Amino acid sequence: MTMLADDATAAAVLDAMPCYPVPPFGRSPVIEALRASRVGHGLAIGHDGVKLILRRPWLALDVPVAAPIAGYLPYGSIGAPRADLRCGLVPRAFYDEVLGHLRSKIPDEAAAFILWNEASREFAVEFPDIDEATPTRLVYRMPRLPPDWHMVCDIHSHARGRAFFSATDDADDAYATKIAIVFGRLDHPDGPTMAARLCAGRMFLPLPRCPFAGAPDAD
Repeated sequence: MTMLADDATAAAVLDAMPCYPVPPFGRSPVIEALRASRVGHGLAIGHDGVKLILRRPWLALDVPVAAPIAGYLPYGSIGAPRADLRCGLVPRAFYDEVLGHLRSKIPDEAAAFILWNEASREFAVEFPDIDEATPTRLVYRMPRLPPDWHMVCDIHSHARGRAFFSATDDADDAYATKIAIVFGRLDHPDGPTMAARLCAGRMFLPLPRCPFAGAPDAD
């Protein structure tokens, strides 16, 4: 087989993000193995575009990342997009607990994490160590996760302000794989507002629905 790169470092980079053409008919065992993997990511190229296939213990994501190539490709279809929570929806009780905590910190901003245990399939909420909290600024520390635990949601509030992702949020989330959520207007009589997105592959993707069971979707 012809080598893709004659430099060991370059070969390792290509191996970390493999790229597979979709066969025009039949199965692709290597693409199916990637889709079934516990952790992995790669690209599938078809006549109708390029798709990122990303797997984490809690997430199965298939998302188009490029439009169809103009030239002729004798390849099959990349298939339908997919964004499934392998961990399932987060129970509503955690939504209520997080909102209660965020409201208790008004007028300052606050934060919370939703964690999931791969072995027991249990969820947990963790409130981070805060280095600085004001009505307009929040600096908090990421969790140190024991074995089998994964961070599913990274949540922070804008207290009485509106819910949105700032340039600082964009920089913080750029290399993460997680659901990012911002709550705002926590003291409003009509209830809080929520902005949410899936961070994966250096992309910010809209969520098809709220990750909390029985909770309202993002605004």
